[in-house]
This record gives sequence, C-alpha cells and structure tokens, in this order.
Amino acid sequence: MSHAVVAPPCFPTVRSAANRPRQRGNTKQNRSSGGAALGFGGERKEVRWKCVEDCGACCKLEKGPSFATPEEIFQDPSDVQLYRSLIGPDGWCINFDKASRTCSIYPDRPYFCRVEPEIFQTLYGIDKKRFNKEACSCCRDTIKVVYGSKSKELDNFNHAIKSVSSTGVKALKSDCGRHNRGDNSVAVASTSSKFLPFLSLLL
Repeated sequence: MSHAVVAPPCFPTVRSAANRPRQRGNTKQNRSSGGAALGFGGERKEVRWKCVEDCGACCKLEKGPSFATPEEIFQDPSDVQLYRSLIGPDGWCINFDKASRTCSIYPDRPYFCRVEPEIFQTLYGIDKKRFNKEACSCCRDTIKVVYGSKSKELDNFNHAIKSVSSTGVKALKSDCGRHNRGDNSVAVASTSSKFLPFLSLLL
C-alpha cells in the first residue's frame, strides 16, 4: 500500500500539542494471558482494539449536541482552543482528507488524537485494564453516529476486532493503513456517552 507524502500545515499549536510530554503512570505492562478461565475448559478471549482503514469516524469532530463539548473534557484552555481550531466548516477535522480517508498530519497529530492507554487514563479516567474494551465500545458508537449502524465501516471494524481478539495477540501494533499509518492511535467511549466525541478523537 502506498502513502502519499503530505507536508504538515504550519500550525505551531498542533506541533506543540503533538509533542507535549505525557503524564507517566505505572509503565509496567500487564503480562496476563489475555483470557479469563471459564468452566469446561473454555477460555474467554479479551477484546483487543484495532483501528481499521477506510473509516475516519473519529475525525468527525462536530457530532452534535448530545456529545460533550471540549470544555467538558479538557482542563487546559489551550487544548480546548486547539481542538476547536481543528473543526472545519463541515464538522470534520481540517487535516482529514475525506477522499482518501487519511490524516495529513498523522505523525504530528495532537496528543488527544492518539488511542493509547495512557491518554485514556489521563483524559477520561479509564483504567489501563479497561482500555481495549472501552476503545472498542467507543469506536462502535462513533462509527454508528457518523456512518450508521448498518454501515460497511461498522462491519469492517467488528470483523477486525473479532479477528484480532480471536488470535490472542498480547501486544497489538495496528496498521491502520491510510488512516493512522501504523501505530496505535485513539478514539472512544467511556461508559458515559458525553465522552464519545473526544474518545473517538483518539482513534
């Protein structure tokens, strides 16, 4: 798969937010088998989040009044300002190419556009143990809002999650193809729907 080289825009605020040092918590990884023992020798597979190409639902930044505002998510006013500056007239991120469904500043995207356990912990209070489950839930909810509950994007996502989860992969470095170009990025929902627009940002 080929990727076009795109020069990032000259938005110093985007670059500074992308490079903002992250809060570091306990970096020790959970080394469990990823499944819980069930009766009769069965094993429950842990759900694993994976971004899928040809989606971009997380880049639809303006999803409507039922979603949280940036002020409800971010404590830092500069994050609110940056988030709002990324919203185009059609509600999509100004850096999202809808034709190719790619991010033009992917390597330098803001920290809140990354789907990573540490980001979910910092912004949404989601424990690292719940990251995969919450990320999957948020993606599904966001895809339903943007593309519909019977969309090919939702089918593709559900198929990808089922495939990844059934393999028992312990550490996933997803290749999101043209969307995120190969690293775990962000999106998605906590148990409260008011966080959906920002969790979906992280995809």
